[in-house]
Amino acid sequence: MIGPLQSVYKSLSSRLSRRIVAWVFLSIVTIELVILLPSYRLRQRTLLRDLEETSTKVLLAVKVNSMTGMEPSLLLDYFQNISVDDLSIVGAVLYSMDGRVIDQYGEQPTLDPQSVNTNILLRYGMIEGDRYDVLWSPEQTESDYTLIVRYDISAIQVQLFWYVLRILGLVVLISGFVTLVAFIGLERILITPVLHLRDDLMVAGEAVSQEDMPDFKSLKLIRQDELGEVTVAFRNMFKRIHSEIRHRKQVETELKAEHTKSDQLLRNMLPAAIAQELKHHQGAIAHRIDNATILFADIVNFTGFAAQVSPIRLVDILNRIFSEFDRLAEHHKLEKIKTIGDAYMVVGGVIDPGENPARCVVEMALDMQLVIRQFKQQNGDVFQLRIGINTGPVVAGVIGLKKYSYDLWGDAVNIASRMESHGEVGKIHLSAATYEQVKGLYAVEPRGEIAVKGRGMMKTYFLLGRIPNAEAGYSHAAHDLARRAIADSG
Repeated sequence: MIGPLQSVYKSLSSRLSRRIVAWVFLSIVTIELVILLPSYRLRQRTLLRDLEETSTKVLLAVKVNSMTGMEPSLLLDYFQNISVDDLSIVGAVLYSMDGRVIDQYGEQPTLDPQSVNTNILLRYGMIEGDRYDVLWSPEQTESDYTLIVRYDISAIQVQLFWYVLRILGLVVLISGFVTLVAFIGLERILITPVLHLRDDLMVAGEAVSQEDMPDFKSLKLIRQDELGEVTVAFRNMFKRIHSEIRHRKQVETELKAEHTKSDQLLRNMLPAAIAQELKHHQGAIAHRIDNATILFADIVNFTGFAAQVSPIRLVDILNRIFSEFDRLAEHHKLEKIKTIGDAYMVVGGVIDPGENPARCVVEMALDMQLVIRQFKQQNGDVFQLRIGINTGPVVAGVIGLKKYSYDLWGDAVNIASRMESHGEVGKIHLSAATYEQVKGLYAVEPRGEIAVKGRGMMKTYFLLGRIPNAEAGYSHAAHDLARRAIADSG
């Protein structure tokens, strides 16, 4: 018993339940009141009729005396004397046939025989407050007189009050009981499922983007009615939306992963700053750098080596060599520009000028000579490099619409290429411009003036190595890395 009552109390906490209860209760009360009104009228007429019947003996006495010829003036006195025991009679008036007052006593009745057609009505009553006036026509009294008697009906009104009170109590009791029974039925059939569906909708709003399906209360009961159809429609709608959101999240995750890959690929192809600029600006990108140091390195006799090995072996060797060079470029904060066959091009001072880009490039050149020694040819000889370096103004940027490539243009690039092609095997060939930026930091050997195609005579230098006392202020992490790589290969 406690369980159902608790369920009912819980259901009444909802606005829908309170509205249903109020509507059912008021509807039943209204029906009962409609039934009560005729019952009240019938009860009132019955009590008034009983009151009139108590005065029948008085009326009979009046009839008898009237028939024996008693004087009209004495007739009402006789009526008063014989009705002295009837406390409900508080007054009377006797009228002649022409409406003239013959005699009266006590309270004056409000009812007037002239307002009533005594030829049609034998008896007529009228209520005024706690007074009740009754008219007996000449036909009723079997005389030539009309008698109007006034009654005190205060006792009858008290009876009617308690009668109405009992009926109203019964109405409330019946209405409450019917409402409770109806609500218990509606609570199980309609209200609880609707409240569960409401709660599930609130949960669905938060759970629709979650991975797992929530435990919906409304789906636990299988119903074969319209509400069951609504529940099934809700379940199907949630599953569809949940599936679409999961699919969208999966697509977004895949798109983010692909976008990350694209960004990574773009950053591998271009400097980070240039790649970011290219995302927002479709078209040519170009910047002038006044003090860039360019390095060209060529693997000596690699063409002959290529003829002795398979293409796969050739590509593997090149990949391993250039991958080591890429690590050196990253450690020295330099920018790899491109590889052409067995040639490697790197530049300093373009993206990160630093304090002395020329020194970073020279350091990488020295480390490249260390790294190349770990790779050997078919005959057991180690590979060697021919390196050329030049410093000067260049224009750097990206041109074209497809297969983007970051490149350099300018006379300084051409001179760096000439330094490499006019250099010697195993040596680092410096232009005078680069020498001026690193002199005093490295041991160099003047080469003198050489004829450079397109430039005429140029003074150049060979880099011999580092000066120990001049190494302060520069990190040789990449140099140490190169030495460890050689040690590992050995």
